[in-house]
Amino acid sequence: MEQTRLDKIIGYFSPVKAQQRFKARASMAAAGMFVGASKKRRATKMWNAVSGDADKDTLPDLPELRSRSRDLYYNNAIAKGAIDTKVINVVGTGIKLQSRLDREVLSLSEEAATAWEAQTEREWRLFWGRKDCHAARTHNGNSLSRMIYRQARLNGDVFVQLTRSPGINPAWYPYSLRLQVIEADRVCNKDHLRDTELMAGGIEKTAAGAPKAYHILKHHPGSLDYKSYEWLSIPAYGSRTGLPNIIHLASLDRPGQSRGIPDLAAVIEPLKQLGNYTDAELMAAVISGMFTVFIETETGETGLSLDEFYDETGASSTDDDYKMGNGAIVELAKGETIHDSNPGRPNTSFDVFVQAILRQVGVAVNLPFELLIKHFTSSYSAARAALLDAWKYFYMERSWFTENFHQIVYEVWMYEAVSSGRIHAPGFFTDPIMRQAYLGSEWIGPARGMINEKDEVAAAKDRVDAGFSTLSSETAQMTGGDWDANHKQRVKENDARKKDGLDVEAAPPIPTAIPGQPKKEDEE
Repeated sequence: MEQTRLDKIIGYFSPVKAQQRFKARASMAAAGMFVGASKKRRATKMWNAVSGDADKDTLPDLPELRSRSRDLYYNNAIAKGAIDTKVINVVGTGIKLQSRLDREVLSLSEEAATAWEAQTEREWRLFWGRKDCHAARTHNGNSLSRMIYRQARLNGDVFVQLTRSPGINPAWYPYSLRLQVIEADRVCNKDHLRDTELMAGGIEKTAAGAPKAYHILKHHPGSLDYKSYEWLSIPAYGSRTGLPNIIHLASLDRPGQSRGIPDLAAVIEPLKQLGNYTDAELMAAVISGMFTVFIETETGETGLSLDEFYDETGASSTDDDYKMGNGAIVELAKGETIHDSNPGRPNTSFDVFVQAILRQVGVAVNLPFELLIKHFTSSYSAARAALLDAWKYFYMERSWFTENFHQIVYEVWMYEAVSSGRIHAPGFFTDPIMRQAYLGSEWIGPARGMINEKDEVAAAKDRVDAGFSTLSSETAQMTGGDWDANHKQRVKENDARKKDGLDVEAAPPIPTAIPGQPKKEDEE
């Protein structure tokens, strides 16, 4: 820290006060010496970061982020693989309900509670397993879950409207609840009004920031038959039941944030540039593989008949289009020469450079490098560590998804199931504690898989034997199955095998004489 002119004057007349002043200035300077916040350092002096609230920082760029994110998903292999890897591991073939009653609150015996849970799961499968649960009747619950989760990660958020409509045949499908998926682009401020504290990103809020209503375009702004802007205003909650009319599925990371951000937002530019680089390297390798013969003579004529060659492999200097080809022959006029351009492909540094970029991409999208590129070339320990790290993220994502989508749909569906009499739940509408006891549940998704199945099964058995885990928990994690259902099926199979004589207890082995020793009767 340099001395100012005033420091020098004070030091001339009072060295003690000058020293005290210098120490005070040094302490104040040290308080602001965070390297990343310094405006005097050469590397950061032009870094003019703008500080705004959550909506100001995100909403203006969201339309462009969504369109570019979707473009990458459909045209970039890494972007598509990253999103699909999340969908496969978080949702996979589907997320199954396991009803878990609070037996103590409901004062139910184990037998009665188990029977109630089985009946509820049966009714849920009736609702969830058919395409009738989807307003457009194109997806059942499991495929709808995959689409909704993909939209949430690709566009940043997605909206699901909970509607009611009678089924085509109530005798076959007794439930009126329908799920209508609304793409993020359709939710925007009515009449394109500017964002305010009470209206931002198409979401009307209360003074406390809670959603009050959602403003939704009747048609997607990019639809084929789009004609005019017409909005639907849907209340966030029903006026009589208090149940949600709209599920807004988004990861909101900042206080006051109205809309979610696409997962690929931080890596849109690197992925796009990497795609361009890959295309350029591919084209250079193709050009390098071309073998073209250029013939030059003193007269400018070779005497070759181009009819002897294929259409695209014979050319001359008078052609309007110049191209290289596999085995192409090009005649040069007198005085013309050719200077070859050797791109030197394949580029030996291509793979190293691409992998370095993809490692950064993997960190940004919460996928280990090995899982991002679906290529495990390192040791067993490294591969297992990568999968374990990935599954921490997948479990967190599944928990977020089931809490904010499946559980909400389950609660709304339960209201209809109980009110229609298909499920018997005394006290459901009168006591919130009992209602919560009935709504207890676990959501089981696809298993994480195993690298060394024998060792991992042995480790699971040890955890159960030591009391660290349960058979139900280990079954769900290792196979994605239901231990109760497995147990019933095993009992059935064992009984059938014994009945058919396949599991006959072996007779005790007959003792044999040991060579060199007397038989028992000889000893007597």
